[in-house]
Amino acid sequence: MKMMMTGDSFISRRLPDRDARAAGLKQWLADSEVRFTNLEITTHDKEGYPSPFSGGTWAMAQPAVLDDLRYYGFNLYNWANNHTMDYLYGGLTATEKAMDERDMVHAGAGQTLASAAEPRYIETKDGRVALIGATSTFRDFWIAGNGNHHVQGRPGVNPLRFEEVIHIKQEELDVLISVSDETHLDAAEELDRKEGFSTAGQDDVFLFAGRKFKVADKTYKERWPHPDDMARLTRAVEEAKRQADYVLVSLHSHEMEGLDKNKPADFFQEASRRLIDAGAHCILGHGPHVVRGIEMYQGRPIFYSLGNFIFQNDSVSHLPRDFFDKYGLDEDASVADGYDERSADGTKGLGVNPFVWESVIAKIVWSGDRAVQIELQPIDLGFDEPRYRKGWPELSGNETVLERIQKLSQPFGTEIRIEDGKGYVCL
Repeated sequence: MKMMMTGDSFISRRLPDRDARAAGLKQWLADSEVRFTNLEITTHDKEGYPSPFSGGTWAMAQPAVLDDLRYYGFNLYNWANNHTMDYLYGGLTATEKAMDERDMVHAGAGQTLASAAEPRYIETKDGRVALIGATSTFRDFWIAGNGNHHVQGRPGVNPLRFEEVIHIKQEELDVLISVSDETHLDAAEELDRKEGFSTAGQDDVFLFAGRKFKVADKTYKERWPHPDDMARLTRAVEEAKRQADYVLVSLHSHEMEGLDKNKPADFFQEASRRLIDAGAHCILGHGPHVVRGIEMYQGRPIFYSLGNFIFQNDSVSHLPRDFFDKYGLDEDASVADGYDERSADGTKGLGVNPFVWESVIAKIVWSGDRAVQIELQPIDLGFDEPRYRKGWPELSGNETVLERIQKLSQPFGTEIRIEDGKGYVCL
């Protein structure tokens, strides 16, 4: 069994006709039975109302971009991410309809939590493969919900929430208590607890500005996966391993260690390992728009981020009024004006970060339950191109991105050999 794994496909433009770069990738991807990508855009003709909060850009493209992803050969899609609800329930439902009309196998979002969380399956000549999708980066009201005997369910994403406690020294806590007492910063929360509307807080936890603090000998932040979400994900893995030969889990996560987006958050690492313990064969991470390290855990790969496959966030054709208000632009402003303002005329942001525009495709060869080869094929997304042409992938021999992954994987005890423009995980 061969599988090709990619990161984010933020596709807002149609694939150019007779594009040699795409033809080369299509041929290379065709060597595998399973070809995965993360769909990080909503696909509809403005059916949805724009959310008051976006995933960064209100991500919308015409449904025909799905045909371009199918041209590449992708046959397995996650769509639980920070853009799934950019156009609220209408955008989600229209995107799901467009995928279903094309018989695309997709996981991670749906009309109810049960639908968003369930494994989805693809049949291949060499076995059946399950995909489970979830995201840790979202707004609370984007979470899908189940119905009951009286009330219908709610569309949304399959969440991987996390618990967080900030450990601080006693003298630091004293300052927070003083500020809280003098400003009544958390008065609404305190009243909600007294009246039974909130269950937050414990005797040894101090709530301040919506965060939990505990006294410790040193200052640090601790996060761990939400128990309910881990239980739901674990149940899905345990079901899928009885119904398929291979179980893939896709986790979209922008959270990081400190300010370093190259390093995954602590809760993401814990969740990934626990899901492999439950029976998952591979964890597919994406979200920060840069590559992260690879961990081999129990002989199975955790890709903490596969970076981008397609990235076109500066060429979305239409954006809501909220976008222009955010950057102080009037009603006559165009999307080009908005992109200029956001990027300070091309001097800041993702567009000037070269790491965003270099990535890899991971090719995994399985023999039974064992990964016998993991090959990393670099791709280039056109860093030097103008923003309206950036973002299309091309096969590359760029060893720079391989060297970055090699270095980022070392803390996980993973060795990567680089030969002739490709990387090979030492198994």
